[in-house]
Amino acid sequence: MFEYHGWITVRETATDDDDEPRLRRIVDELRRHVTQMGSPYLLDLRWMNGEPFIHLGGCSNHRSSPDVGELFEHVAAVAPGSYGLLHVFDDEAPDRENEIRVLRLVRGTVTQHTEALLSPYIPTVEDPFTG
Repeated sequence: MFEYHGWITVRETATDDDDEPRLRRIVDELRRHVTQMGSPYLLDLRWMNGEPFIHLGGCSNHRSSPDVGELFEHVAAVAPGSYGLLHVFDDEAPDRENEIRVLRLVRGTVTQHTEALLSPYIPTVEDPFTG
């Protein structure tokens, strides 16, 4: 299973005083990128209260399109003031099949961490298989 849930606050810089026309151009480029990803799940970029946000979530039997980690890397490159989190459970990930992983986007950098509140997946989230 490949399950993911995440969000990004899109900002051009970390100073919180983005040039609005430039930020709108960045968001237009990100919208094209999101549209090209063509996710069958939740993948939404919208303005709320004057700020752009990306929300995403999905669940499939195996890791497949869209490449949500690549989306976080792309946002880091084009809008380095952005920040957000992506929680991922991938039971086919070598040496990580019993962890919820968190991708953290902040100041143009994406890092990976173990989500301590939900890991280990078994027995924290699910009971062990007793079959």
